[in-house]
Amino acid sequence: MNSDNDLQIAGDILEVPHLLQPPREHPVTVAEFAGLARAVAADRAQWAPLVRYDATTRWYHRLRTGPGYEVWLLSWVPGQGSGSHDHGRSSGVLTVLEGTLTEHAGRRSRALSAGAQRVFAPGYVHEVVNDALEPAVSLHVYYPGLTEMPMHTAQSCEARPVTA
Repeated sequence: MNSDNDLQIAGDILEVPHLLQPPREHPVTVAEFAGLARAVAADRAQWAPLVRYDATTRWYHRLRTGPGYEVWLLSWVPGQGSGSHDHGRSSGVLTVLEGTLTEHAGRRSRALSAGAQRVFAPGYVHEVVNDALEPAVSLHVYYPGLTEMPMHTAQSCEARPVTA
């Protein structure tokens, strides 16, 4: 046994191509979808010129699609919210690009500032609200693509203190 290191590699792993994982063309894991959202968020030139603000309704734009997934860009003026809802059979990643949004889920509320991400599974019930004084922009990745958004009772719309 080697006293300096119990782990030894025989040869160069890069010389054994059949052991290397091929790079994926599209995300398939939660971490890869979160990474996709971070990559899109970092490319401000891709999304910022598209953003519009609408005082009468939340504005949204489908930014990208891939095998089974969709990427949506949403804007929120102060006071706008989603209402309490879930995303049917879709999982998702919500990333705040600008401003601050508040997520209410059950009895818990959390402020999400620019850069914050939330990952959720199918059937996760929440409400997202811009209760700040400035507009906000968010990015949403859904897998599979969003086909339904069932609304829930107004109980989750009650005012709650924001917790970190």
